[in-house]
Amino acid sequence: MRVGFVSTFPPIECGIATYTQYLTDALRQKNTDVYVVCHWGGAGRQVFPAFDYEDPDLAERIFSTMVRFTPDVVHIQHEFGLYGKNFGANLIPALIQFRLVGIPVVTTLHTVYEKMPPQHAILLENLIQNSDRVVVSEAYQRDALQRILSPELMGRVVVIPHGAREVDPVPDARCRLALPERKKVILMIGYFRPNKNFERIIDLFPEIKKQVPEAILVLAGKIRGKEFREYRNILFEKIRRSPERESIWLIRGQLPQAVFDTILSAADVAVLPYKVNSQSGILAHCLAFGLPVVVSDVISLRGPVERSQAGRVARTDREFVNHVVEILQDAALHQRLSENARQYVRNHISWLKVAEQHLTLYRQLIEIPDVSSHVVLVD
Repeated sequence: MRVGFVSTFPPIECGIATYTQYLTDALRQKNTDVYVVCHWGGAGRQVFPAFDYEDPDLAERIFSTMVRFTPDVVHIQHEFGLYGKNFGANLIPALIQFRLVGIPVVTTLHTVYEKMPPQHAILLENLIQNSDRVVVSEAYQRDALQRILSPELMGRVVVIPHGAREVDPVPDARCRLALPERKKVILMIGYFRPNKNFERIIDLFPEIKKQVPEAILVLAGKIRGKEFREYRNILFEKIRRSPERESIWLIRGQLPQAVFDTILSAADVAVLPYKVNSQSGILAHCLAFGLPVVVSDVISLRGPVERSQAGRVARTDREFVNHVVEILQDAALHQRLSENARQYVRNHISWLKVAEQHLTLYRQLIEIPDVSSHVVLVD
């Protein structure tokens, strides 16, 4: 089977790029022939940069490049902002062209909010109308789509979880990052954006420090271009004014996968105090490393944490402080949460398991001729 992906791709730093890399790697381990048509800047095995974010002829560039590889299925990774203005409406003509030549289209929707903005609803309905199947990672996203779609269109929506790697922690991670070895490390990592709510953990850290004097807070991230520069500067000022600023460590700059993995390996607990979120690649990475988490009570985080039993959900500031303190002070609890995370990845959301679910979906869309004879599908 040959599958053509349309997505951003590494070395571009983007959660969708990383997702696509891990999924395509797992599909190849399952003997699937994979091609990727991506934004300029992507590179790798059978990866073909063909378009940029604001190209007015983006759809034609995607289609004309992809059809040269004669894929059995085209799989589009959708995120608002990846495919130009008007929430990426330029992508839709590409889906129509694939359908016109008889190539099945699968679209993964990486952002589906529980409370959907009207503009999102308009675009998502059109994407689903022009896709043979649509993948979301959480049941609540399917439920949100059910509020705007007809039963016929809902029949195209399937839930396949966000994958996670099976990996071991990086040895000597704290030494590599010049972090103190004998401290308890609280980590928040990701792009500096208001919805990530970095300021909440900065504000709560002094309360945690009172109960765990050996705790330090590590904030790792950056802004993308000039996006949210003012918010970033507010965070830096909060750090400067914090009574515990001497126990706050800031890791700035590029975070390629090796550095990202080292930072996760150096932590004792990760915090995700998000205000709103659709799904979290950061959470998947934490689970992969067996890193216990404390998350805010938003549905996209609550579901995976409750299923995995790899952390705690905090509904108030007091709960947030208490949960972090408990995980840092109770070694047995920390070990249990860490092992729960690893087992959940191994048994439910490893990339190989997620890849197999995708292959099952692709096979449903491939036309098998009714010739009253033996038909052999080769990979």
